[in-house]
Amino acid sequence: MARAEDGARPTLEDVAAFAGVSRSTASRALNEDEYVSAASREKVLAAARDLGYSPNQAARSLVTRRTDAIAVVLSEPEARLLDDPYRTAVMRAGYRELADIGRQMVLIFSDTTEDLRRTVRFLEGGHVDGALVFAPHRADPLPKALRLLKIPVVFGGQPAGLKRGAHVVDFDNESGARLAVEHLLAAGRRRIATVSGPQDQNAPIDRLAGWRKTLLDAGLDPAGLAEEGDFTLAGGANAMSALLERAPDVDAVFVASDMMALGALRTLEGAGRRVPEDVALVGFDDNVTLAPAMTPPLTSVHQDPREQVRAMVAILTGLVDGQAPTPQRRILPVSLTVRASST
Repeated sequence: MARAEDGARPTLEDVAAFAGVSRSTASRALNEDEYVSAASREKVLAAARDLGYSPNQAARSLVTRRTDAIAVVLSEPEARLLDDPYRTAVMRAGYRELADIGRQMVLIFSDTTEDLRRTVRFLEGGHVDGALVFAPHRADPLPKALRLLKIPVVFGGQPAGLKRGAHVVDFDNESGARLAVEHLLAAGRRRIATVSGPQDQNAPIDRLAGWRKTLLDAGLDPAGLAEEGDFTLAGGANAMSALLERAPDVDAVFVASDMMALGALRTLEGAGRRVPEDVALVGFDDNVTLAPAMTPPLTSVHQDPREQVRAMVAILTGLVDGQAPTPQRRILPVSLTVRASST
């Protein structure tokens, strides 16, 4: 049987000759074609192992129409993304989950109109097998643009303008807010304010709704106790300042992200308010590097970016493998991690 010459890269012809099959049979076996017998497939795979053969990826993609690459698209300004601990955790989770199944992550930031055009061109150009997309803003045109593509797409969080027909994995944001406020009520707090997230995004809208409904169910008036932030440190600090000026008797604050909670904590300290003695504080995210490191450690609604990305990857790989594309909407549960900031 023919072998590759010493030092030469083995070819498909070498594998076929070594296995005693035709070149076409060897190709079908390596590409997992169902019309190859189990015996022939085993011979070809054994020959490939013995010879150290690995298929040329570009040539293989022409046959399988697969790239083994998945895009992770984050539709936010780049500077904001790199300063956001939650989005950073999403990027890490995307890399790890895709690497674990042998897929390459292609990271795309999409912010401007030109970014949108470039992103759509890239995704429809056959460079990736599918996309995991995080596009939280309600006015974002990206989700609707992606509906025209032929590659499968799974969204992290409800995408703007797509109420039906999209594959979505989200967290139960409203229930998370309820958990936070019920905890504060159980601790005897009655003037419970909130620093909400941007109200052009579904997740902070749901968190604000959960806060409001829980107060109303407890017979408490939420009027004047909400201030919008922007998921940044400065945004949390400024919103907390506005709340203290308008409602100086607040005794608890539910903050819609851990980063904003840190800003709120600094404002409270600057105003001479002790946490938790004077004002209890609860965040949202339970970021592993931020919440436990605060002084005092932050009580926070726990959501796991890796759990979300893992569920998204499972749906996407099923779609890439040809499973029926019935739209799925998975809502992941959240929990409350209690620390010293609220006790």
